[in-house]
Amino acid sequence: MKMKQKKKRKMPSSFTILFLITIFIAVLTWIIPAGQYEIVDGNYIPGTYHQVAQTPQGIFDVFLAPILGMLGTETTTGAIEVSMFILFIGGFLGVVNETGAIDAGIAATIKNNKGNMTRLIWILMFVFALGGTTFGMAEETIPFYSLLIPLMVSVGMDSLVAVATILIGSGLGVLSSTINPFATGIASEMAGISMADGIVIRIIFFIVTYVIGAVYVSRYANKVLADNQNSYIYDQMEEQKELFTVQDSLIKLTPKKRNVLIVFVFAFLVMLLSLIPWSDLNANWTLFEDIHRAIMDTPIFGSIIGQSALPLGHWYLVEITMLFFLMSMIVAMIYGIDESRYVEAFVNGAKDLFDVALIIAVARGIQVIMNDGQITATVLHWGSLALADLPKGLFIVLTYLFYIPMTFLIPSTSGLAAATMGIMAPLGEFAGVEQHLVITAYQAASGVVNLVTPTFGVIVGALAISKISITTWWKFVTKLIAIIIAVSIIILVISAYLV
Repeated sequence: MKMKQKKKRKMPSSFTILFLITIFIAVLTWIIPAGQYEIVDGNYIPGTYHQVAQTPQGIFDVFLAPILGMLGTETTTGAIEVSMFILFIGGFLGVVNETGAIDAGIAATIKNNKGNMTRLIWILMFVFALGGTTFGMAEETIPFYSLLIPLMVSVGMDSLVAVATILIGSGLGVLSSTINPFATGIASEMAGISMADGIVIRIIFFIVTYVIGAVYVSRYANKVLADNQNSYIYDQMEEQKELFTVQDSLIKLTPKKRNVLIVFVFAFLVMLLSLIPWSDLNANWTLFEDIHRAIMDTPIFGSIIGQSALPLGHWYLVEITMLFFLMSMIVAMIYGIDESRYVEAFVNGAKDLFDVALIIAVARGIQVIMNDGQITATVLHWGSLALADLPKGLFIVLTYLFYIPMTFLIPSTSGLAAATMGIMAPLGEFAGVEQHLVITAYQAASGVVNLVTPTFGVIVGALAISKISITTWWKFVTKLIAIIIAVSIIILVISAYLV
């Protein structure tokens, strides 16, 4: 008689969690007193809080909230611009992936550094970290495991080295998210600040955590090379040597693919330059304004460019959405992708990120319920009273710790930002902590949790490809997580008193 196997309980999706939070918040609008602050230029004025008539939210309001979260209301900015940007950058990545340029670039790097694996680990981790910090590279890393694992196994290492190189590299990049539009961009938009605010601190996070991660992984790799018994999966190494074999010919980096990579890097460089408000940082930094004025004042040429064009440093979501749309076409022309294939690749790329675009609206619906139920100001008021006497350092540490369990519930960086930043960022102001530092604390906590949480599909997928159990991964990464948490808290506390 066969025993029935118990079905494993699945963690609810981010959509479900966010909708349950929406319902919970709607219930709170019946309990928490309604209140308001005086608002000037979209900012709450401290000391002006007062209670108003209760406006509880019902069932109709709950189901309407995600739609209004996308379109916007009088009290809540819609997520349509953010969602459109996500879809268009997904289309851009889809077209780039269609060329195979990123795969070829990684393959060329592996081939050129096969004799020096330590240097290769540092280079690859930097490449993946760069992808993580600029555009939130996560799911896009999946194809690289089948490329890197055979190489590491063939030179005497284990598949854990390959997984750590990719997963920790990209994960630590996402942790810092210097210009990651899915984390920093959405969180900054929710807080009503520029994505360039706090970029210096995020660059420090990027450098420090990358070095720590690269040292950690390369030291383990060298130990395994010196003696295979140092491997966490020593009993699997013989099996892995049979299972993973290096392909004779790696993907070639052709001139066309090299040009695509140049455009790929150029697109993110332009995004960085366009989002930093140079003239606001220094009144004399007007180079881009001067170039823009000269172009627009040139007869005919200015009209050809278009009067809606803005100088770099004044762009935001609409303009960088346009940028990636344009760059996707340039990539297609460089690589010789025909019209039908281009459209298919663009649509498929957008489709891959459609759930991210949609989840922003669902998360924004939480704000709709809070704002329409008029409890946002009350929560902020209570928070300001609780945090009024806290030192800056303690506030930022508590913020960091708050986001650790929240990330287990909502592993999506964009979903987490959309769900919480509208409340947490203003609380920072009440405590005397800059809003961009609250965003950095959220990113740092979310990034470190997403290196271990089983609710994050990339981890599960990577470990499945490499035939490594998640408990082995946890054992391997525990010390690194402890170091990263300690270093993150130190940087955040110091920053709280310096900025």
